[in-house]
Amino acid sequence: MKTGDLKIFDCLVGALLIIGGLNWGLVGFFDFNLVAMILGEMSVLSRIVYALVGMAAVYDIITIKAIWKRWEIHFKTPAHV
Repeated sequence: MKTGDLKIFDCLVGALLIIGGLNWGLVGFFDFNLVAMILGEMSVLSRIVYALVGMAAVYDIITIKAIWKRWEIHFKTPAHV
């Protein structure tokens, strides 16, 4: 894949992680599952969304350094700790 295509994929993965994070926040704070409300409680579509969010998290964990390099993100550690 080209770098531009991978950046688009990175954005899709980021969007899935945001959706998952917001949904879990709603579940934790308000006992409200937005995905289940929209797509149905454990319907095929909601299960697909949950699976995609999980796969996005695994992808992000495994490729985080490549993503940083692709997006030219540099973290510097302090010289003196």
